[in-house]
Amino acid sequence: MSDTPARDLTDPDFRKGVLDVLGALAYGELVGFFAIVRDAEGAPEIGLRMRLAEVAVAEHSEYERLTGRISELGGDPEAVMEPFAESFDAWHQRTQPGSWHEGLMKVYTGNSLAADFYREIARYVDPETQQLVADVLGRGRHVEFAAGRLREAITQDQKIAGRLALFGRRMVGEALTQAQQVAADRDAMTALLMGGGPGGGGADLAELARMFARITQRHTERMEALGLSA
Repeated sequence: MSDTPARDLTDPDFRKGVLDVLGALAYGELVGFFAIVRDAEGAPEIGLRMRLAEVAVAEHSEYERLTGRISELGGDPEAVMEPFAESFDAWHQRTQPGSWHEGLMKVYTGNSLAADFYREIARYVDPETQQLVADVLGRGRHVEFAAGRLREAITQDQKIAGRLALFGRRMVGEALTQAQQVAADRDAMTALLMGGGPGGGGADLAELARMFARITQRHTERMEALGLSA
């Protein structure tokens, strides 16, 4: 749970900020579901396709939980997600992987960076939404799957390590730019971060800088866990 003061969802500005967080995360889960399906289609083995199908089902379940929470707060899921569609879709276009293993690296780095970003923002939402976000992001089935396969691939063929490290560096740059854009482009989300809602406790500019530094450090640790340089 958050260590910041309790928020009041009856405040329309605060509720709009919470809905923005849920909308961005829900659209990300929806896009992630389709990405997993595409990964499954391109998987080199039937067993991998079966595993990814299971992951896709779980991803869609998390999407439904998030849209359910949007509806509980009086929002229309489609309308709440729509403002994020263009920038998210453009990000996915800019980060198209060139191989099966780069696709796994995109999952491992991109999904993890996004999860870190939303965990940070969730410090400023209401406790019930915060718990939902923590639960959804805490599962990480697709990331765990990708990490295992990447370790196997790097162990078996060190030649791909350099290419994956390069792609990972590209991903972190694109992901941080995307996160900053999402936070800055939505007034309600910016107000949520900076003001913290009716209870106060928002982040100042120094804390925002520290937040992105923490996200970058976690990325570095994940790359090192694969034996790659960030």
